[in-house]
Amino acid sequence: ADEKKEEKTAPIVYPPVEAENAADYAKCVADLKAIGATFDEAKRIDDGKGCGIDKPLEVTGILPGVTLAPKGLMRCETALALARWTKETAQPAAEVAFDKTIKIKALNQASTYICRLRNNATTGKISEHAHGNAVDIASFTLSNGTTIAIQPRDEDGTMDGAFQRAVTASACLYFKTVLDPGSDAA
Repeated sequence: ADEKKEEKTAPIVYPPVEAENAADYAKCVADLKAIGATFDEAKRIDDGKGCGIDKPLEVTGILPGVTLAPKGLMRCETALALARWTKETAQPAAEVAFDKTIKIKALNQASTYICRLRNNATTGKISEHAHGNAVDIASFTLSNGTTIAIQPRDEDGTMDGAFQRAVTASACLYFKTVLDPGSDAA
């Protein structure tokens, strides 16, 4: 008699939510307050499947006068890198590209913390969004009321294009991975 062996698949074991180092976290929060960000400490997130943030922050403002719209959940290190990048490179780029009086008023984000795989795929590696390490910036609102949308601009010779290429390139100094339109199919 032919008997089929039942194949048992091992259950997927997801890594636990990584604990923040208390001293590093305290220094990061102090640095974030010193740069002028506005945020609230939120309760620990553990959504299973390897998703979560040990000590999440709900960020509403990146710098004095610069909102994060809508507010976003992320790790302190992510918020601090975003604040430093905005202050040190994005704001100066806006002044050079548009006018020395122009200020960035808002970073309009499309995604912060979300439990998902990269590119919203059904298989593969977990996204850095699922650890609070990523922010997708959709556009910048400037003090003159204009909005600079992030869109394909490789061949765009305008100041909007120059600004986007400058902020994208400079983001590589603050973040491990920077994706702009055209980086991948997603």
